[in-house]
Parts: sequence; structure tokens; C-alpha cells
Amino acid sequence: MSDVERRVSSGQSWADFCDALKRAGEQIQRPEAPADAFTRAEGYRYLSRLARAGLEWYLEFNDADFPVLYKPSHETIKIGADNPDNIYEKAVVNGRNDYRVRGKRGSVHYISMTTSKGSYAEDFKQTETGFVDSNELDVDADGRFEIILSATPKPGNWLPMDVDSQSLLIRQTFLDRETEVPAEFVVERLDTGVAPLPLTAQKLDAGLRTAGTFVENTARMFADWSASWLDKPNQLPPANQELCQSVGGDPNIFYYHGFFDLADDEALVVEVARIPDCRSWNLQVDNYWMESLDYRYLRIHVNKHTAQYAADGSVRIVIAGRAPGVGNWLNTAGHRSGTLCFRWIGASEQVHPTCRVVKIDRLEQAEK
Repeated sequence: MSDVERRVSSGQSWADFCDALKRAGEQIQRPEAPADAFTRAEGYRYLSRLARAGLEWYLEFNDADFPVLYKPSHETIKIGADNPDNIYEKAVVNGRNDYRVRGKRGSVHYISMTTSKGSYAEDFKQTETGFVDSNELDVDADGRFEIILSATPKPGNWLPMDVDSQSLLIRQTFLDRETEVPAEFVVERLDTGVAPLPLTAQKLDAGLRTAGTFVENTARMFADWSASWLDKPNQLPPANQELCQSVGGDPNIFYYHGFFDLADDEALVVEVARIPDCRSWNLQVDNYWMESLDYRYLRIHVNKHTAQYAADGSVRIVIAGRAPGVGNWLNTAGHRSGTLCFRWIGASEQVHPTCRVVKIDRLEQAEK
């Protein structure tokens, strides 16, 4: 019996995974993080979600010979200011292989596909190795297309990889989920076998170990991000774009991040003087752990399509815990504090948003 087989048979692999989850809990207890029971409850739920994400990535869907597109972030797994306008799909790949993605375009406003190497479980990075968006795809009259993923150039639709590529991420970005039709995708490795090989002790041990590290590293990294904004509350400055791209950001997006801290009778007013030519923009409200709030039931974000605009083309967004009787209200859903993310997607220029804190009563009176 090998050492790895002994680790699995004895339960040590599982015990080590559980120890990693326990260490990840230290991020929720950081001294600068909010100490109220609500924020900490969300923090521990967040860790449970990261655990699910890690197990799916590194154990359930970790066969690059038989890749499966699955949803790594969705309504109940939220990571790093997940975009409420997005459907995310991910597959594990190996840059030494060739793959084909078959799809049907649908009517979703924007699609991007990225191959990358590295992961939060390794070096806190996901470095882009190839990128293509929906404007570059050749699609037939029925809306269908094929795209080849490979380290060497191919004719037609081609998504580059290099030999170290490890993952494919597809983003579908909606302006209006109720009317737009999602795209459909299927991925396959070219020249692969008939069926996946059975699970081995080596795969189980490696999957648990990497999943545990993913939870620890992801929790630490985004807790660091939130902590870095605490000394400048109620602002939305441009983020470090190089950093955003290094962790897997869309290269067509310019990001802003910030921290809000409001009294019960206060609102944060975010204003954008003009909207440049762009594919889209959006602003979302997140909790301290950089999870989008529950957009299934509450209006916690606004985008280019859903916003109400002033006559001069400017936009004013109001973030508050209760309805202030004005347009573009985003609900903080019981959060006195949390984080924010603003995006320009494919913008011709960046018009920086401005922020100010006002009394909710003043907003209500101004509308009367």
C-alpha cells in the first residue's frame, strides 16, 4: 500500500481537509472584520459555499479528459463580487489537449470565453491564456457555432491556450434576464477515450487537499480586499485593474470596488455624470465577504438596461436599507455595511462614479 493509499484508508486525507476548513474560519474572526452575529453568520455560510465550490472544481469536475461545463458561481455560491447579471460556466482542461465547444448563441447581450492557468489554490492567481468574446464568433444562420481550444492556432473560431492552461470560463452577461435567451454550450476533448477512469486514492487525496487550500486562500484573499477599503468608506475608487485581471477578471471590464457603512437613516448616493459608449455597466451591493446580495428576491443591482436616467443622460443610484421613494434604489437587505462593485464593460472611456452620504428623509422630501 502506498503512502497516499494509507492516508485515504486511515482517514488522514479527510481529516486534513477538515483542518483546512477550520483554519479558513480564522478569516471570519479577523479583528478588522465586523464582529456582529449577522456578518459572521454570513461569513461562515460563505465558507460552506467555498467548500462546495472547491469540491466541485477539484474533485467532482476535475477530469480534463472528460470535461464538463458546470456553474462555479451562482445564486448560492458567490465569490469575489460575482456579477448578478452573469451566468458563469467552467470546465477543467489541459493545455496539452485540444477541445471543441459547440454552442447555440441565443440572444444574451454579451458572452466571453477565457482560458487560464493557475488557481486560487495555487498562487492566488488565474492568468489568462486566451480570450474571445461574442463579437468575434462566427455563427451560422441558426445561431450555432463551434470553437476549438488548443495551444496551436486553428482555422475558424479559435480560443487559444498554452500548455499550462487549466480551465475554461464562460461568462454570459445579460441586460434583461426575463427577455434574453441564454446561450447553450457543450465541451468535449478531441480524441479522448470512451469513459472516465475509476476514482483512485491519489485523485481523492489530491482533490481534497487542493479543495481545502482553495477555501483557505480564497477566503483570505477577498478578506484582504475588503479590509483594504475600510479606511475610505462610502467611496467607489477605480480598482487595481492589474490585480483584478490577475485573479480572472474579464479583460473587457474596468472595475471599481469600495466599502459602504451607513446608519439606519442614511443612504449612499452614487452618481455617474454621463454614460460613455459601452456594451454595458452595472453596480451591485455585496456583503462584507464580497458576495452579491440575494438578487433572486431583492433589487440589489442595476445595469445599463434597468437604470432610470436623467434628461441629461446622467444616472443617480441610491443605496439604502429602506425605500427612499426615488428611482434606482438598491436594497442593502439588512446590511448596515458591506462592499460595492461597479463595472464598465467594453466602455470607450471610464467615467468615474462619485459618492455622497445623505439622510434618507432628505431624499424623500426632495421627491415630494
